[in-house]
Amino acid sequence: MPETFAPHTLTLCALAARVLGWRPGEFWGATPAELAACLADPSAAAAAPLGRAELDRLMENEADGQH
Repeated sequence: MPETFAPHTLTLCALAARVLGWRPGEFWGATPAELAACLADPSAAAAAPLGRAELDRLMENEADGQH
């Protein structure tokens, strides 16, 4: 989310309740990134599968402690 999260929390909490069926505790327990992922367009996420080179790079970063 490009802007700060705080000013939009009530609107986002209501949206999560209506669209995702989340109760307030589920909303407040989620990170902004998790909320964005749940509200994202599913067709956009299915663009291309993760390739072997990218998987290897991610695994290497994880092993090195780079998140």
